Amino acid sequence: MYAVIKTGGKQYRVAPGDTIRIERVEGKVGEKLNFGEVLAIHGDKKVFVGDDAAKATVTGKIVQQGRAKKLTVLKFKRTNQYKIQRGHRQNFTAVQVSDIKI
Repeated sequence: MYAVIKTGGKQYRVAPGDTIRIERVEGKVGEKLNFGEVLAIHGDKKVFVGDDAAKATVTGKIVQQGRAKKLTVLKFKRTNQYKIQRGHRQNFTAVQVSDIKI
């Protein structure tokens, strides 16, 4: 059984026991987290989409709050002696999905 959830402007396919990295969510390590928007659920023999899936709940536990590896952002224009180089580290929350209830 798996579900498709939407959080932080992105969609994720999750199953019980999976650990996913999502956009930063407020909370401490060990707290429970409910995902609000469930788009679809694929059960053993049935598929729920739309209003049926919206009634379902997906819960998880926060495993880690952290920052990703540094990315280098480079802006360059060739004839104007224009070059800007910056680094960026995105915040994330690692969540372990515990169960999916229909």
